[in-house]
Amino acid sequence: MNKHSFKQLYSFLLLWGSQTVSQLGTAMTDYAVIIWVYSQKGTASSVTLLTVCTFLPTIFLRFLAGGMVDRQNKKRIMLIADLLAACGTAAVFVLHSAEVLQIWHLYVINFLLSLMNAFQEPASFVAVSLLVPKEHYARASGLQGFSGAAVSILAPALGALILAAGGLETVLIVDLATFAAAFLILLFLIRIPEPERQEREEEPFSKTCTAGIRYLKEHTAILRITLFLAVINFLAKLGNDGMLSPFILGRTGNNQSVLGMVESFTAMGVLAGSLLMTLIKPPRNRTRLIFITTGLIFFGNIVQSLTARPWLWCAAAFGSYLVAAVMNVNMDTLMREKVPLEMQGRVFSAKSTLQNFTIPIALLLGGLLADTVFEPFMQADSPVQRVLSGFFGAVKGSGIGLMFFIVGIAGMLVSFTRLRKPVYRELDRKETNTLQTELNGGNKDE
Repeated sequence: MNKHSFKQLYSFLLLWGSQTVSQLGTAMTDYAVIIWVYSQKGTASSVTLLTVCTFLPTIFLRFLAGGMVDRQNKKRIMLIADLLAACGTAAVFVLHSAEVLQIWHLYVINFLLSLMNAFQEPASFVAVSLLVPKEHYARASGLQGFSGAAVSILAPALGALILAAGGLETVLIVDLATFAAAFLILLFLIRIPEPERQEREEEPFSKTCTAGIRYLKEHTAILRITLFLAVINFLAKLGNDGMLSPFILGRTGNNQSVLGMVESFTAMGVLAGSLLMTLIKPPRNRTRLIFITTGLIFFGNIVQSLTARPWLWCAAAFGSYLVAAVMNVNMDTLMREKVPLEMQGRVFSAKSTLQNFTIPIALLLGGLLADTVFEPFMQADSPVQRVLSGFFGAVKGSGIGLMFFIVGIAGMLVSFTRLRKPVYRELDRKETNTLQTELNGGNKDE
């Protein structure tokens, strides 16, 4: 990165670095809490329900949040959301210190934290667009993916180390300390500019909240690729993206070291893919690459399902999430390029709601299917079970392995069949790059 680029990206880099530190603390807490919950119950559904509580409020409030983000100060929204999220972590600390922490407490706290996330995510998305010049959008997305992967690599190792040395309370203290550092940097050192108000933004708030979905309805290609991602998210949460922890812990007899190793390779794949996207020239055909990479992601489910060897789980995780990072960077850049800046909060929120509403459904269904259908089936003797056990084993976690295999086949079919659909090609046409200028009233002045 040359000096000119560094100067252009200084505020973004400061925000990115401080938020990365905070995300590391949060990720260590998330890891420690999953281990604590699984040690209490030992069921897949107890873990997946924790994630469901994280997604539901975010999905329901996104339309409201998107309208507020486009109307209100982004920095203020981020600060308030982060502060309230820190209060949730403090509540877990107090309950655990008093030795009264129960699983249902974590469900409630995760639910409340998700309310804040509904506002924080679109505000952060728009903030990056405001801080970063258009020519650096892909680089910024790649750096965000890179830091997210680095956090995922470090969090299991550091979380397990701190958990073993000082218990859950120490992990929570570290989380709160990293939050404080990021909060103060955002408060005092970063200025996030606000876009100029457009007259049409003074419409009733109810219409503002639904403007994102109206935009998607008017732009068929973006709507179709959003609905495609909703299907992908549903299948992914039934597979290793939602069920990896109970799968690994079940197959290894609750071996946390193996789980941490596989999750670290998952993160290294994201890191490698994100780094790759910051270095290479942006692809000319983003949508084709998105569909190819999603298909390859699900191939990793098939590999993991057919083996009990940790090194193969790690290799499949690395490869799957490398291409997942490539897909995410290209999808993120596509949205920044095609959506007008003054509408990004609403469109991001509408898109996020549509593509993520399937996640809690899949997590609930996945935990239920694992505990009541697939796991009992693979541990009960029958002619079909004896055949399948030759591929997936007959121990705890084998039923989830069978789920991985089915999901992998379905995900590859859904992804590769999109390559033949011409509706998506308009997203790669150069003339669509003028969309933002046209919707801003044709004003080309910088």
